[in-house]
Amino acid sequence: MAVQPWDHDRYCDAAEVEIAAFAETVAAADLRAPVPTCPGWSMADLIRHLGGVYRWVGGMVRVVTPKRMGMRELGVSFSQGPDDLRPWFAEGGRSLAEALRAADPDATMWAWGEGGRAGFWPRRMLHETTVHRCDAELALGREPAVPAEVAVDGVDEVLTILRTAVAFAPKIENLRGDGEALAFTAPAAGARWIFTLLPDGYTWRREDAAGPGTRVQATVQGDAADLYLFLWGRRALGDPRLESSGDAALLARWSENSSI
Repeated sequence: MAVQPWDHDRYCDAAEVEIAAFAETVAAADLRAPVPTCPGWSMADLIRHLGGVYRWVGGMVRVVTPKRMGMRELGVSFSQGPDDLRPWFAEGGRSLAEALRAADPDATMWAWGEGGRAGFWPRRMLHETTVHRCDAELALGREPAVPAEVAVDGVDEVLTILRTAVAFAPKIENLRGDGEALAFTAPAAGARWIFTLLPDGYTWRREDAAGPGTRVQATVQGDAADLYLFLWGRRALGDPRLESSGDAALLARWSENSSI
Protein backbone atom coordinates (compact mmCIF):
# COMPACT_ATOMS: atom_id res chain seq x y z
CA MET A 1 0.00 0.00 0.00
CA ALA A 2 1.39 3.40 -0.99
CA VAL A 3 1.16 5.68 2.03
CA GLN A 4 0.12 9.19 1.02
CA PRO A 5 1.69 12.07 2.94
CA TRP A 6 -0.36 13.78 5.60
CA ASP A 7 -0.69 17.55 5.89
CA HIS A 8 -2.62 19.89 8.18
CA ASP A 9 -5.83 19.83 6.14
CA ARG A 10 -5.81 16.06 5.83
CA TYR A 11 -5.39 15.65 9.59
CA CYS A 12 -8.24 18.10 10.18
CA ASP A 13 -10.47 16.26 7.70
CA ALA A 14 -9.71 12.88 9.25
CA ALA A 15 -10.25 14.19 12.78
CA GLU A 16 -13.68 15.51 11.80
CA VAL A 17 -14.60 12.13 10.31
CA GLU A 18 -13.64 10.38 13.55
CA ILE A 19 -15.45 12.93 15.75
CA ALA A 20 -18.63 12.23 13.77
CA ALA A 21 -18.02 8.46 13.92
CA PHE A 22 -17.63 8.57 17.71
CA ALA A 23 -20.85 10.57 18.06
CA GLU A 24 -22.70 8.07 15.87
CA THR A 25 -21.28 5.12 17.82
CA VAL A 26 -22.50 6.41 21.19
CA ALA A 27 -25.76 7.94 19.93
CA ALA A 28 -27.98 5.19 21.33
CA ALA A 29 -25.57 3.57 23.78
CA ASP A 30 -26.47 2.93 27.41
CA LEU A 31 -24.53 5.62 29.26
CA ARG A 32 -24.14 3.29 32.25
CA ALA A 33 -22.51 0.53 30.21
CA PRO A 34 -18.92 -0.28 31.25
CA VAL A 35 -16.02 0.33 28.87
CA PRO A 36 -13.71 -2.67 29.40
CA THR A 37 -10.72 -1.13 27.62
CA CYS A 38 -10.89 1.88 29.98
CA PRO A 39 -11.19 0.10 33.35
CA GLY A 40 -13.58 1.78 35.75
CA TRP A 41 -15.17 3.97 33.10
CA SER A 42 -18.75 3.96 31.91
CA MET A 43 -19.86 5.08 28.46
CA ALA A 44 -20.80 8.43 30.00
CA ASP A 45 -17.28 8.76 31.42
CA LEU A 46 -15.79 8.08 27.99
CA ILE A 47 -17.97 10.73 26.33
CA ARG A 48 -17.24 13.22 29.10
CA HIS A 49 -13.49 12.59 28.86
CA LEU A 50 -13.35 13.13 25.12
CA GLY A 51 -15.62 16.17 25.17
CA GLY A 52 -13.46 17.70 27.90
CA VAL A 53 -10.27 17.02 25.94
CA TYR A 54 -11.81 18.71 22.89
CA ARG A 55 -12.56 21.87 24.87
CA TRP A 56 -9.14 21.84 26.51
CA VAL A 57 -7.19 21.41 23.27
CA GLY A 58 -9.43 23.77 21.31
CA GLY A 59 -9.00 26.44 23.97
CA MET A 60 -5.21 26.17 23.92
CA VAL A 61 -5.04 26.19 20.12
CA ARG A 62 -7.20 29.32 19.94
CA VAL A 63 -4.89 31.32 22.20
CA VAL A 64 -1.73 29.66 20.81
CA THR A 65 -0.48 29.24 24.36
CA PRO A 66 3.27 28.80 24.91
CA LYS A 67 2.61 26.88 28.14
CA ARG A 68 0.29 24.13 29.20
CA MET A 69 -3.02 25.53 30.44
CA GLY A 70 -5.45 23.70 32.68
CA MET A 71 -9.14 23.17 31.97
CA ARG A 72 -10.18 25.50 34.78
CA GLU A 73 -7.87 28.22 33.45
CA LEU A 74 -9.53 27.86 30.05
CA GLY A 75 -13.03 27.94 31.53
CA VAL A 76 -13.92 24.42 30.41
CA SER A 77 -17.37 23.42 31.66
CA PHE A 78 -18.76 19.91 31.70
CA SER A 79 -22.18 18.44 30.98
CA GLN A 80 -24.37 18.47 34.07
CA GLY A 81 -26.46 15.40 33.30
CA PRO A 82 -27.23 12.54 30.92
CA ASP A 83 -29.82 14.44 28.90
CA ASP A 84 -27.38 17.04 27.63
CA LEU A 85 -24.25 14.87 27.47
CA ARG A 86 -24.45 14.03 23.77
CA PRO A 87 -25.31 17.58 22.62
CA TRP A 88 -22.49 18.85 24.86
CA PHE A 89 -20.10 16.42 23.18
CA ALA A 90 -21.28 17.42 19.70
CA GLU A 91 -20.73 21.11 20.45
CA GLY A 92 -17.23 20.37 21.74
CA GLY A 93 -16.42 18.45 18.57
CA ARG A 94 -17.63 21.26 16.33
CA SER A 95 -15.70 23.86 18.30
CA LEU A 96 -12.51 21.80 18.25
CA ALA A 97 -12.74 21.18 14.51
CA GLU A 98 -13.11 24.92 13.88
CA ALA A 99 -10.13 25.76 16.09
CA LEU A 100 -7.87 23.14 14.50
CA ARG A 101 -8.73 24.12 10.95
CA ALA A 102 -8.20 27.83 11.63
CA ALA A 103 -4.80 27.29 13.26
CA ASP A 104 -1.49 28.00 11.59
CA PRO A 105 0.16 24.56 11.86
CA ASP A 106 3.61 26.17 12.14
CA ALA A 107 2.65 28.47 15.02
CA THR A 108 4.74 27.86 18.13
CA MET A 109 2.67 26.70 21.10
CA TRP A 110 2.66 24.15 23.87
CA ALA A 111 2.46 20.54 22.78
CA TRP A 112 3.88 17.25 23.98
CA GLY A 113 7.67 17.30 23.86
CA GLU A 114 9.97 20.11 22.80
CA GLY A 115 9.53 22.49 19.88
CA GLY A 116 5.74 22.39 20.02
CA ARG A 117 3.65 23.55 17.08
CA ALA A 118 -0.09 23.94 16.59
CA GLY A 119 0.15 21.31 13.84
CA PHE A 120 0.71 18.68 16.53
CA TRP A 121 -2.90 18.85 17.68
CA PRO A 122 -4.98 17.81 14.63
CA ARG A 123 -2.96 14.60 14.45
CA ARG A 124 -3.22 14.03 18.21
CA MET A 125 -6.99 14.61 18.18
CA LEU A 126 -7.42 12.28 15.20
CA HIS A 127 -5.83 9.42 17.09
CA GLU A 128 -7.29 10.32 20.49
CA THR A 129 -10.73 10.12 18.90
CA THR A 130 -10.05 7.01 16.83
CA VAL A 131 -8.82 5.01 19.82
CA HIS A 132 -11.77 6.08 21.96
CA ARG A 133 -14.22 5.36 19.14
CA CYS A 134 -12.76 1.85 19.13
CA ASP A 135 -13.21 1.72 22.93
CA ALA A 136 -16.89 2.55 22.49
CA GLU A 137 -17.37 -0.02 19.74
CA LEU A 138 -15.65 -2.75 21.75
CA ALA A 139 -17.88 -1.89 24.72
CA LEU A 140 -20.89 -2.37 22.46
CA GLY A 141 -19.65 -5.76 21.28
CA ARG A 142 -18.66 -4.53 17.84
CA GLU A 143 -15.43 -5.14 15.97
CA PRO A 144 -13.84 -1.74 15.30
CA ALA A 145 -12.40 -0.88 11.92
CA VAL A 146 -9.59 1.62 11.37
CA PRO A 147 -8.64 2.69 7.83
CA ALA A 148 -5.17 1.37 7.00
CA GLU A 149 -3.75 4.81 6.23
CA VAL A 150 -4.98 6.14 9.59
CA ALA A 151 -3.57 3.10 11.37
CA VAL A 152 -0.14 3.43 9.72
CA ASP A 153 0.06 7.09 10.70
CA GLY A 154 -1.19 6.16 14.16
CA VAL A 155 1.62 3.68 14.69
CA ASP A 156 4.07 6.40 13.67
CA GLU A 157 2.41 8.78 16.10
CA VAL A 158 2.33 6.52 19.14
CA LEU A 159 6.00 5.62 18.71
CA THR A 160 6.81 9.32 18.33
CA ILE A 161 4.94 10.51 21.43
CA LEU A 162 5.89 7.57 23.64
CA ARG A 163 8.95 9.31 25.05
CA THR A 164 6.98 12.48 25.87
CA ALA A 165 4.38 10.51 27.85
CA VAL A 166 6.78 9.56 30.67
CA ALA A 167 5.23 12.19 32.98
CA PHE A 168 1.99 10.20 33.22
CA ALA A 169 3.30 6.77 32.14
CA PRO A 170 6.59 6.39 34.07
CA LYS A 171 7.05 2.74 33.12
CA ILE A 172 8.13 3.92 29.68
CA GLU A 173 11.50 4.62 31.30
CA ASN A 174 11.92 0.83 31.55
CA LEU A 175 12.07 0.56 27.76
CA ARG A 176 15.86 0.39 27.72
CA GLY A 177 18.29 -2.29 26.69
CA ASP A 178 21.46 -3.20 24.87
CA GLY A 179 20.34 -3.08 21.28
CA GLU A 180 17.47 -5.58 21.41
CA ALA A 181 15.01 -4.86 18.60
CA LEU A 182 11.33 -5.53 18.06
CA ALA A 183 9.51 -5.39 14.74
CA PHE A 184 5.87 -4.44 14.37
CA THR A 185 4.97 -5.62 10.88
CA ALA A 186 1.91 -4.92 8.73
CA PRO A 187 2.56 -6.76 5.44
CA ALA A 188 -0.68 -5.68 3.74
CA ALA A 189 0.18 -2.04 4.43
CA GLY A 190 3.78 -2.56 3.31
CA ALA A 191 5.13 -1.24 6.61
CA ARG A 192 7.46 -2.52 9.29
CA TRP A 193 8.43 -0.54 12.39
CA ILE A 194 11.73 -1.33 14.10
CA PHE A 195 11.90 -0.40 17.78
CA THR A 196 15.39 -0.70 19.27
CA LEU A 197 16.11 -0.59 23.01
CA LEU A 198 19.27 1.29 23.99
CA PRO A 199 20.94 2.02 27.34
CA ASP A 200 19.62 5.60 27.31
CA GLY A 201 16.20 4.91 25.79
CA TYR A 202 15.18 3.75 22.34
CA THR A 203 15.02 4.56 18.66
CA TRP A 204 12.45 3.60 16.07
CA ARG A 205 12.00 3.84 12.33
CA ARG A 206 9.59 2.63 9.69
CA GLU A 207 10.86 0.55 6.78
CA ASP A 208 9.39 -1.20 3.76
CA ALA A 209 7.88 -4.52 4.80
CA ALA A 210 8.77 -5.99 1.40
CA GLY A 211 12.47 -5.33 1.89
CA PRO A 212 15.02 -7.67 3.48
CA GLY A 213 14.32 -6.26 6.91
CA THR A 214 16.43 -5.54 9.95
CA ARG A 215 17.48 -8.40 12.21
CA VAL A 216 15.27 -8.35 15.31
CA GLN A 217 14.76 -10.47 18.40
CA ALA A 218 10.95 -10.39 18.44
CA THR A 219 8.11 -9.63 16.04
CA VAL A 220 4.43 -8.77 16.26
CA GLN A 221 2.63 -9.03 12.92
CA GLY A 222 -0.90 -8.25 11.80
CA ASP A 223 -3.05 -5.79 9.94
CA ALA A 224 -2.08 -2.16 10.48
CA ALA A 225 -5.32 -1.57 12.40
CA ASP A 226 -4.64 -4.43 14.80
CA LEU A 227 -1.06 -3.28 15.37
CA TYR A 228 -2.37 0.22 16.05
CA LEU A 229 -4.81 -1.12 18.64
CA PHE A 230 -2.09 -3.34 20.12
CA LEU A 231 0.25 -0.39 20.58
CA TRP A 232 -2.56 1.48 22.31
CA GLY A 233 -3.26 -1.48 24.60
CA ARG A 234 -6.55 -2.43 22.94
CA ARG A 235 -5.21 -5.74 21.63
CA ALA A 236 -3.10 -8.11 23.71
CA LEU A 237 -0.30 -10.52 22.92
CA GLY A 238 -1.98 -13.80 22.13
CA ASP A 239 -4.87 -12.15 20.32
CA PRO A 240 -5.68 -14.37 17.31
CA ARG A 241 -5.53 -11.35 15.01
CA LEU A 242 -1.85 -10.90 15.83
CA GLU A 243 1.07 -13.24 15.28
CA SER A 244 3.99 -12.90 17.67
CA SER A 245 7.32 -14.67 17.53
CA GLY A 246 10.80 -14.51 18.99
CA ASP A 247 11.94 -13.48 22.47
CA ALA A 248 8.88 -13.85 24.70
CA ALA A 249 10.50 -11.93 27.55
CA LEU A 250 11.20 -8.99 25.26
CA LEU A 251 7.61 -8.96 24.05
CA ALA A 252 6.37 -9.11 27.64
CA ARG A 253 8.67 -6.22 28.60
CA TRP A 254 7.17 -4.15 25.81
CA SER A 255 3.59 -4.91 26.85
CA GLU A 256 4.24 -4.26 30.53
CA ASN A 257 5.96 -0.89 30.05
CA SER A 258 4.59 0.77 26.93
CA SER A 259 1.04 1.59 27.97
CA ILE A 260 0.04 5.26 27.82
